[in-house]
Amino acid sequence: MKKFDFLNQFRDAVFVVNNHFEIVYSNNTFDKIFKNYKKIKKLSHGMNFDICPLNSENIETYSPLYHAITSPQNFFACISFTFENNRTNFYDLTAVKKSKYTIIFLTDVTATFERQSFQRHNLELQKQYENLAEENEDLLKIKQKAQSQAIRIALINKVSNTIRESMDISTILQSALKELSIMFGAYRAYYAAYRDKKFIISEVYGEADTLPPDNTFELDDTSFATISKREISVSNCLKEYVNAIPFKQPVQRIIVPVYHIQKLMGIVVLLSYQKRELNEELEILEAISAQLSNAVTRAELYNKNLQTVKELKHALKELKETQVQLINSEKMASLGQLIAGVAHEINTPVASIKSNNNIVSKLLTGIENPELAEMLSELNKIDKEAIERISNIVTSLKKFVRLDEAELQEADINKELDLTLDLIRHETKNRIKIVKNYGEIPAVKCFPNMLNQVFMNILVNACQAIESEGTITITTEYTEGSLIVKIKDSGRGIPANQLDKIFTAGYTTKGVGVGTGLGLAICSKIIEKHEGEITVNSEVGVGSEFIITIHSK
Repeated sequence: MKKFDFLNQFRDAVFVVNNHFEIVYSNNTFDKIFKNYKKIKKLSHGMNFDICPLNSENIETYSPLYHAITSPQNFFACISFTFENNRTNFYDLTAVKKSKYTIIFLTDVTATFERQSFQRHNLELQKQYENLAEENEDLLKIKQKAQSQAIRIALINKVSNTIRESMDISTILQSALKELSIMFGAYRAYYAAYRDKKFIISEVYGEADTLPPDNTFELDDTSFATISKREISVSNCLKEYVNAIPFKQPVQRIIVPVYHIQKLMGIVVLLSYQKRELNEELEILEAISAQLSNAVTRAELYNKNLQTVKELKHALKELKETQVQLINSEKMASLGQLIAGVAHEINTPVASIKSNNNIVSKLLTGIENPELAEMLSELNKIDKEAIERISNIVTSLKKFVRLDEAELQEADINKELDLTLDLIRHETKNRIKIVKNYGEIPAVKCFPNMLNQVFMNILVNACQAIESEGTITITTEYTEGSLIVKIKDSGRGIPANQLDKIFTAGYTTKGVGVGTGLGLAICSKIIEKHEGEITVNSEVGVGSEFIITIHSK
């Protein structure tokens, strides 16, 4: 039935029964586990109550399944199910009534039952261990008396050495907890910081499966009153802390307060099945408590200093990046204003010259002297070409800046490279050969004015790196959704020890007053803005190659 298809989202086995005791729907989990039990009777035959609470002469009502179906209210029971291969699993059966249907959930809790069985076996082994421990108690007492002084000195020295050698709180606490666990036979030891009238566990040594879910707990009034007096609390208790699950047998709990001056910083808790009186051991615990107090305070101050230094470095990095962006923005804004003014000032006289040139062209037809007419015609042609050249340069400058293009636009990168090359023709003319290996690439979404700035910077640097004559090779390609632009020169190259610094703001290999050290840093930020990468390969005396990769948006 399609209306029950939503039950497939449950990991539990789920099936739906109508009032006629027919299974009308089952989810995928049920079909996988109970594929041979699609009939109510066969399914019911394998089910039994884990503990049967019913008293009835009708044998069918002893079946959890029939009871779930006939019950007028929602129903829950712990059941077992025996399969045809005599394998028995345990389930929580939950029946939910919906009109004429009963929706039954079977949650597999077999692992829980097996774990409980294992725990019972483990408790039996523990009891055997305790019996053996009692038999050897006299021998242990003699041994402890002989070694107590040596152990006490060794433990304090070991913890002291770790505290002196490390500034890491976790390392210090783990070392202390480990040594204390060994000395006191603790199956669990932990340190809990005291904040806002609650204890928060931060370090654990040993078993940790029964700790509070959020590692936060409160102590009973008696124990808290003892540690408030800066005294060690030793008790045989059935509960580890307030609202904890009771132990199945009393456990020796040792609580060692850690104070800094008059402030309670936290506590060290030791849990042991060994129950003994503490005499000389109390001195050890007091000594270690004092050392932990100093160590934790020192480590916290050290970590705060490290964090402060880290934050300052991060702030300084952001400040430098912001400074580079502001310088670039201001430079481009000033350049745009300058070009707009220059373009206007140039266009006016150029328009006048162009008009005069057209008039002269018409008058040339009326000159009777052929030699004079030919000479003036040649001059007129040269003037016309000069006017077109000036107009093209002005147009290229305006396209290069594009201050009004602040949004992503589709651009032909090959044309943008040609535009940039036009603007640096004075650097390359009669000196540098430009080789264009342009690929067939689609229009790419980008900030054209920013990319032009990157191309301009790299190409000008390449021209300056070529001392006399040389070659600049520009390659474009589009591979796997990424645009790749390679600009290679035959210049002097960059030393290997400088390659990892050239994109750093303020770093320059040019002379004083020639470079600011911002060009390539700005290029790097622009490519990052395009979610791309810029890398460089270089060899002294051979040349450099800058590789720009921009991933399509």
